[in-house]
Amino acid sequence: MSSPESEPPDGPAEAAPVVAPQLRALRRRAALTLEAAARAAGLSPAHLSRLETGQRQPSLPMLLALARIYGTTVSELLGETVAERDAVVRAADMEPTAAGGWTYWQAGAPGRGMQALRVHVPYASQGDIVRVHPGEEWLYVLKGRLRLRLGDAAHRLAPGDSAHFDSLTPHRIAAQDPDGVELLFVHTLLQSPTATLCLGPTPGETP
Repeated sequence: MSSPESEPPDGPAEAAPVVAPQLRALRRRAALTLEAAARAAGLSPAHLSRLETGQRQPSLPMLLALARIYGTTVSELLGETVAERDAVVRAADMEPTAAGGWTYWQAGAPGRGMQALRVHVPYASQGDIVRVHPGEEWLYVLKGRLRLRLGDAAHRLAPGDSAHFDSLTPHRIAAQDPDGVELLFVHTLLQSPTATLCLGPTPGETP
């Protein structure tokens, strides 16, 4: 896997003047020196300095790495402001969203770095799709039984079981029983709309 700095360098871009001061301010808020932050992000101090002065535009892998190090979101790194959200999400407000054969209910406020969902996974839907993406995932089985593949390891989860893993680990999720499986699902795919969790529009056969 390539490091953030191995991305092709971009020249100064229109968004750089906005990103640059945010990168510097958030690094200082995290009480990190330029050298320490660069080392943690897999960058050289000179490269991070160019990002902070607007001489270079950061790539998405760089933004993801810096957001994790600074304990923030990509949106905040980009200087975006988000309207105040309610802390409580009522069941009546959880509208179902269908995507790729799965059904999602937003169980947390949208637009946050950590997204919470209730998910119904039907039998024989997307069980052959391997997902790999930045972030972390936590899931909890509410009803039914889940087949979870993490790398080369296969797991069977029953109601009450949970899993927490780095989502750069190749993973597959499938319902084991014909009635499907219901999950609570939390992930750190920053600012992702619900539908993008289905990384493949065509339902596949369960292996």
